[in-house]
Amino acid sequence: MRTPSTGQMNPSTTSVAEPLLLRFYRDMLRTRYLDDKINELVTQGVGIMQHSTRGQEATPVAACAALEPGDYMFPYHRGWAWAIGKGMDPKLVLAELMGKKTGYCKGKGGVHLADWNLRVMGRPGVQGAHVPIATGIALAVKMRKEKDVVICFFGEGGSNEGNVHEAMNMASVWKVPLIFVVENNGYAVYTTTKEAISVEDIAQRGQAYNIPGVIVDGNDPEAVHGAVKEAAGRARAGGGPTIVEAKTYRIFGHMTADTFYAGGYRSKQEVEEWQKKDPINRAKEKLLREKLADETQLAQIDKAAREEIAAAEHFAKESPFPAKEELLCQDIYVD
Repeated sequence: MRTPSTGQMNPSTTSVAEPLLLRFYRDMLRTRYLDDKINELVTQGVGIMQHSTRGQEATPVAACAALEPGDYMFPYHRGWAWAIGKGMDPKLVLAELMGKKTGYCKGKGGVHLADWNLRVMGRPGVQGAHVPIATGIALAVKMRKEKDVVICFFGEGGSNEGNVHEAMNMASVWKVPLIFVVENNGYAVYTTTKEAISVEDIAQRGQAYNIPGVIVDGNDPEAVHGAVKEAAGRARAGGGPTIVEAKTYRIFGHMTADTFYAGGYRSKQEVEEWQKKDPINRAKEKLLREKLADETQLAQIDKAAREEIAAAEHFAKESPFPAKEELLCQDIYVD
């Protein structure tokens, strides 16, 4: 991990204990197989919107693991690692994505699923639109003199939105307990960071708002966890917001219809180079290398993850859709 070239806060590099590293591995596998299952369902014609998280599982999983149960989390559109990381049940996630009444929002939220009990505040429909809301929740936490923290995920493309800059400014002015996590995968749909962003690191932008920033290897869950854990501690102590920029890469296209090789906006060689940095493979290699687990134990974790997602698919497919009267007459709020 490193700080921006101008020099900012540097997180601890202390190694994560064995049980937590195994948790990262387990939850990244669960995310990967859920992602694969959703891609499969999309090809079968099931009406699900999918922005694959393959290759980016480490950042949301490890960041959420650094939180306390009462902390608030604002996700964004890229995949479902944030859901797994914050404790959401894959079967209820799949049910919601398929519009079933057993889902988190009774089939009415779809990809914009939320769970108040887990403090998952809902996926936004507009890039960057959730960042000011996260700032508002963080302000409420501060005004109530609570010790909770708010974490807000978005991509480097979203960091160009005016909403984000306004939110960062106010978060700094108010010194709210907020962690901005930027998953920088190098592309905003088809546009590279060099084409649309004038600084090398998104974390540099924190200087304009007097917000500390750190840069971590987004494919290293231990590095991400350390940075977010330190930022959370600072926030709880009244130190205000932090920007954590995770350098990572999406292996698949922006969404299911994105045929990126044919489109020519990135090369096969580039994708293959990043595949060598796959966070799941890296975690597995480290667990074995440092004798934190053996092949049998890891195979059991893999098998359990596959079985969990298969059971989730069965549950979601067998679950009923909401009745017409439930869709139109329940959970509807008129101002």
